[in-house]
Amino acid sequence: MGIRSAFRLPTTALRTLDRYLLRDWLRVFLITLLGFPILVIVIDLTDKMDSYLSRGLKPARVAVSYLFDLPEKMFLVLPVAVLFATVFTVGSLGRNSELTAAKASGISFHRLVRPLFLAGAASFFMGLLLGEIAPWTTSKRLELLGEKAVQSLPARDNFVYRADGGWVYAIRNLDLRSRQMVDLMLEREGSGVDYPTIVLAAQSAVYSDSGKKKNKSTQPGMWTLQRGALRYLAGNEPTGEYAFEFDSLQSRTLRESPADLLAQPKAPDEMRYAELRRYIDALTRSGSNAKKLQVELALKIAIPFICLLIALFGAPLAISSPKSGAAWGVAASLATTFIVLLMFQLAKAVGAGGVLPPMLAAWLPNILVGGAAIYLLRNAPT
Repeated sequence: MGIRSAFRLPTTALRTLDRYLLRDWLRVFLITLLGFPILVIVIDLTDKMDSYLSRGLKPARVAVSYLFDLPEKMFLVLPVAVLFATVFTVGSLGRNSELTAAKASGISFHRLVRPLFLAGAASFFMGLLLGEIAPWTTSKRLELLGEKAVQSLPARDNFVYRADGGWVYAIRNLDLRSRQMVDLMLEREGSGVDYPTIVLAAQSAVYSDSGKKKNKSTQPGMWTLQRGALRYLAGNEPTGEYAFEFDSLQSRTLRESPADLLAQPKAPDEMRYAELRRYIDALTRSGSNAKKLQVELALKIAIPFICLLIALFGAPLAISSPKSGAAWGVAASLATTFIVLLMFQLAKAVGAGGVLPPMLAAWLPNILVGGAAIYLLRNAPT
């Protein structure tokens, strides 16, 4: 039996060590994940409390609104929490000579910190969950603070509206006062003969209230489309297309009132992944520039995914100066956090400006951090 195998720890000891690492990692992770957002909220609340009270908002309502703000803040600080937890956990092993003892027992550095890599992977899925919850809580917070009043414009030019049932409206001009639209196209993408694609185009449309009452409630108004064509596309073959021209047509599909169509759309941070993707598809089909929103969409996956890369990067970074104290861990974590956040901001600008494709721009920080992680892991003393 060789010396290396003679000093190898048994499986039960490895499991105990794994639990020890995960416990320390989780403690720092939760402190950072909750502590940073709470600190930011306290600073923001101190700055804006007088404004909230002057608007007649009750302190309890303001407090609840900031509880709804936690998921968004936690989503943004998640990579920072992973980095701090990894650097401090692995750094303490080096300072306390536990890392040296593990290596002497035949445990490689990569095997020792493997549970932390798994924790980084778990934080990726946590980030995806927070990314889906945060839009709803952000919208709820704005409602509680009275900052989400739906505003309508008197008129709007060249816009796209995503309606229910897969319908997309592309409208050249809509005027609220005359309740008329000019050059509009309604499209519903189909899947075949049983569910054909429908394209409805008209030169103009006029909205009128029905004035009829049913069950003690007034029925909604109706749009009358003028001088247009209706096309059914059941497939790629020419025989699968049917077209009809009309002078006047009342549409039951177009149910939204002029005020509904002119309402301001939700901000990207108030949309979940699927909602934002559908909105981008509608803008793209209308010919609008959606590169900035495409970057925001890609970041909803890229930011959680960087948590896994941060764990791979932070573990070898922590042992690059094993005898340094906690100050080294704080300095290294803050410097890395600043660089990563700066890269994400640059990625937004580069992607929105068209310098790089939006997907590549959003994932470029991940590529750079991943490359640095591979380099550090290959050069880490095992």
